[in-house]
Amino acid sequence: MKVLMLNGSSRKNGCTYTALCEVAEALNKEGVETEIVQMGAGPVRDCSSCGGCKGKGKCVFCGDVVNEFIEKAKTADGFVFGTPVYYAHPSGQILAVLDRIFYAGGEYFAHKPGAAVVSARRAGTTASYDVLSKYFSINQMPQVCSTYWNMVHGNNPEEVRRDEEGMQVMRVLGRNMAWILKCIRAGKEAGVTPPAAEPKVRTNFIR
Repeated sequence: MKVLMLNGSSRKNGCTYTALCEVAEALNKEGVETEIVQMGAGPVRDCSSCGGCKGKGKCVFCGDVVNEFIEKAKTADGFVFGTPVYYAHPSGQILAVLDRIFYAGGEYFAHKPGAAVVSARRAGTTASYDVLSKYFSINQMPQVCSTYWNMVHGNNPEEVRRDEEGMQVMRVLGRNMAWILKCIRAGKEAGVTPPAAEPKVRTNFIR
């Protein structure tokens, strides 16, 4: 079993990464493999809703982390998306990346558990957590939670590590993710399969 993580911060080893590492360590102790994919500090193309990805399983725009992440998602069993808080909102880069990932490769995420992790100096965490959680809710992904919202506080990695409650939330999140993955695997071994997909219906509200 493997959980794929996305560090949606341009700082490779910053606060968001510190939180993700705590989740990863808890998962590893439960026998679950992890990989943290760095979004990087380079420019990220926004989704233009061009439809060019339809049926291709990849985005038509290259040069960033999107298609690499989609390819890795094909064999991943669960996901954690981490973001810093900018102006009470997730980073613009991670939203552009996730929009394109789910438009082009949404089929590789369905029925796989996901979790959001947010990092802030002070405020904006719950709003950012809510934004990232919407990707799970519209892609049939069970959302993994902890004993509080999945957030840490601090202005640098050392301060984040001193956020004892936040670090505990990350560890519990990792263990809960591992438990759900094991339950899914046990279900598959017992012949329990995901529900069959229905053809998508789109309501036109303009009548």
